Amino acid sequence: MKLIPLADRVIVKQVEAEETTKGGIILTSAAQEKPQIFEVIAVGPGGVIDGNEVAMTVKTGDKVITGKYSGTQVKIDGVELTIVRQQDILAIVE
Repeated sequence: MKLIPLADRVIVKQVEAEETTKGGIILTSAAQEKPQIFEVIAVGPGGVIDGNEVAMTVKTGDKVITGKYSGTQVKIDGVELTIVRQQDILAIVE
């Protein structure tokens, strides 16, 4: 199944948690902290939203940070994805 975002929406997937510490200690899944970094999977076309022109500044493949409780979580073909508005993206990680 393919998911295509509309308007100023962006589909993101959470980046996997680190399995080892910087010192080389292997962490169990319960001890791993959930990262707040997401990878952009798909980007809507933008357009006019509430009378304002919205240009999309993120692109597929970007790593981004979103608000902690923003977006709608969906599960497509066993993969957990989040749909957020572009305005809910706080930063692009380089």
